Amino acid sequence: MTYAISQNCCNDATCVSVCPVNCIHPAPGEPGFGSTEMLYIDPATCIDCGACADACPVDAVFPVESLTGPQQAYAEINAAYYADAPTPQPATDSPIFHSWDEPAFPRTLPADFTAPRVAIVGTGPAGMYAAEDLLLHTAAEVTLLDRLPVAGGLVRYGVAPDHPATKRIGDAFARFHDHPRVRMLLGVDVGKDITADELSAHHDAVVYAVGAPGDRRLGIPGEEAAGSLPATTFVAWYNAHPDVPADAVDLSTERVVVVGTGNVALDVARILLTDPEELAGTDIADHALDALRASAVREVVLLARRGPEDAACTRPELLALTQLPGIELVVDDHDPRTGAAIDAAGPRDKAALLRELPRRQVDLSGPVPTGGRRLVFRFHSAPLAVQHDGGTDRTSPGVVGVRVTGSAGGTGIRTGMLLRAIGYRGAPLPGLPFDEDSGTVPHDKGRVTGRTGSYVVGWIKRGPTGGIGTNRACAAETVTTLLGDAADGLLPAPAHSGKAFRRLARRRSRHVVDARGLAAIDRAEQARGSRTGRPRSKLATVPELVAASKTRLPLSR
Repeated sequence: MTYAISQNCCNDATCVSVCPVNCIHPAPGEPGFGSTEMLYIDPATCIDCGACADACPVDAVFPVESLTGPQQAYAEINAAYYADAPTPQPATDSPIFHSWDEPAFPRTLPADFTAPRVAIVGTGPAGMYAAEDLLLHTAAEVTLLDRLPVAGGLVRYGVAPDHPATKRIGDAFARFHDHPRVRMLLGVDVGKDITADELSAHHDAVVYAVGAPGDRRLGIPGEEAAGSLPATTFVAWYNAHPDVPADAVDLSTERVVVVGTGNVALDVARILLTDPEELAGTDIADHALDALRASAVREVVLLARRGPEDAACTRPELLALTQLPGIELVVDDHDPRTGAAIDAAGPRDKAALLRELPRRQVDLSGPVPTGGRRLVFRFHSAPLAVQHDGGTDRTSPGVVGVRVTGSAGGTGIRTGMLLRAIGYRGAPLPGLPFDEDSGTVPHDKGRVTGRTGSYVVGWIKRGPTGGIGTNRACAAETVTTLLGDAADGLLPAPAHSGKAFRRLARRRSRHVVDARGLAAIDRAEQARGSRTGRPRSKLATVPELVAASKTRLPLSR
């Protein structure tokens, strides 16, 4: 019996480091690592030890014989990765039985190395991978900061609620929240409450892991009209992000158009069409669950400028979408290139997953047909404009002009909501340089250009690409650069102590939450959820989070 990696793979390669026979690829340093959709186990080499399953932080590894239903496809997906390439073999004179590369030691620290005091801005995966690296491999002292009064970043506010296994990576990070060499200061907005210069004056080094909070624009007329929203807002809404109010999304329309075919677009479509009672057992925002229960949405149109062969989503996410129960899936066959690309797709191509779906030309200019819920894939189309049909309130239906490649005028899709899911974008941080074209901070292997002692990691470093696990290798590169600078004596000595910084932060921000307060928030949310049989019920506003952080367990007698 061999093991297989399934849809929840986070790509952080923890499994690779524990595999005794080097059967999981692509591994860090190999071509394709960080760019493939997931990692794969070679069934010809796997020895059924289960070490990878024990180490996986998101429970994505299973014995092949235990896979059932849609999960069975992952046995074939893992094996297919190795079908076109021979299994690596050890050298003929090698004393080991499996192929291994020569060991590499990218870090060499002197025996008298003095561990730095490091501030990490952002508590999402990128920041926490950096913290983990520093804490496990050095004696560094780490200050964790976040502008929100709760930790988690992308894990808490970006992962869809129906992906609970993916959220388990947060448990791996949570063990560092109360680490003896960690000080946590949540609810401190760097750039507003604390300047970058002040942060540097109290620490040997500062690592910025602030992500990409903005969204890319379509650049079409009417893009800012009522009913036209970035998918980032919708995702934040159903994940109870404090920046997005409960009434930010109106689901009174029967048809929603989602522009894009990336994983976020698929998440949005799936949440809109999934039976709300299936979501009732997740940590979805209370207000979102109520809105979905009352939702009028019966059809979602996924709009793609290019063809199915260029869909930006991963194969596992598309496979899961095509297997949703109770939803009719249709490929709009308005353009002959769509069907041709699906028919020509190879077994490992994403487009092949659409081969069994019905194809027909779908009229999207009128009302949604009566019946159940439907998802329409429409390729080779791009929005021209967002137009309202004369209504004055936000619930009035609108018309989205859609350009069909090869058609001079374009066609109209009648809808009450358009969600733009064409990518995230980084935002400038006061005190740091910023590249407007890429939406990132200029750097050299994580070292911020022109700012000694400052570093970046995650999406603000490399752009909004890669999943959660991609941040592990990204953080390792940045931390290696930081430690190299520390060993070479290049870090400026801080003018003030860590204790002085904590006093400063509490003077500037009235509601600082520490590790103890974060634990209180966690208890409060789990207690709220337990009343309705849910894993947790998230607090959705800053005042609620801060109030919960101040509750303390009663003293035991």
